[in-house]
Amino acid sequence: MEYAFQNTEDVLKLTKKHRIPVSQVAICYEAEFSNMKVSAIRNKMKKRRDVMYAAVKRGIATSERSKMGMVGGDAHKLYQRIKHMKGMMASKVTLRAMAYALAANEQNACMSRIVAFPTAGGSGVLPGVLFSASEHMHSAKRKLLNGLFCAAAVGLIIAEGATLSAAEGGCQAEVGAAVAMAAAGLTEMRGGMPEQCFDAAAIALKSYLGLVCDPLGGLVEVPCTKRNGIGAAAAIAASDMAIAGIKSYIPFDEVVWAMKNIGQSMSSKLKETALGGLAMTPTGQKIKQKLIDGYKKSNGCESCGHHVSHKRRFS
Repeated sequence: MEYAFQNTEDVLKLTKKHRIPVSQVAICYEAEFSNMKVSAIRNKMKKRRDVMYAAVKRGIATSERSKMGMVGGDAHKLYQRIKHMKGMMASKVTLRAMAYALAANEQNACMSRIVAFPTAGGSGVLPGVLFSASEHMHSAKRKLLNGLFCAAAVGLIIAEGATLSAAEGGCQAEVGAAVAMAAAGLTEMRGGMPEQCFDAAAIALKSYLGLVCDPLGGLVEVPCTKRNGIGAAAAIAASDMAIAGIKSYIPFDEVVWAMKNIGQSMSSKLKETALGGLAMTPTGQKIKQKLIDGYKKSNGCESCGHHVSHKRRFS
């Protein structure tokens, strides 16, 4: 395959050889890999873009809460503050990106349709950053689409070199990966060179190394949703650094290697098991007990004598 790649070096060689941006390398790779026309590949991404956009719009317009009641309504609350910036210190672009990121992740928690890009747990960062930037730049939909393809290339490198699974690598592999992808995609949208896209990705991912996955009750709600919101701001900051000419001292491929190494060293209690970190706080334990009680009630066994066996399901 002419456009096959596994790491940053491969991608940069292809961008130089064919004089194309990272996004076009990703498109050509996918066309070769799936044996589809480039137009068909772009149409598939357009459909995903539209689903992301719909989730964002639903999220900022509603105060609906998840079944457990832990998340919901914060995207709407933050988005409303953009209308009157009193007391806010971040720019409108950043606040909107954070609101959009919260919106998409809240919709996931409310069982609405989202795009797991790169995962459900990190599904808010990319639409948050890229949609907000696109609105600010008044950019054409094609530029936004290219940002998504550039982000996809970065995601593939992370998947090949490490993992995108929190169960394997902690939240650094989900929200951390999403922040790196968004930083790269935004940098290309802003006219950054391929090298700058990967500098942005490296700066972003370095800042999320070691982030554990410790969801309350094992649900993708807390702290996942707010991590997406903060991640959107971090991606914009990383892109700003790269555009300003700041380089990552450690190459992106080495950052990915470090992420894999950290994930392998991380305790299983901190990898999506809800047995460590925030999940073990008093608040986390209350949620766990609420889930256990709800499970027993839904199965009609409040006094069936199987209390111990049910607890084991959540231990």
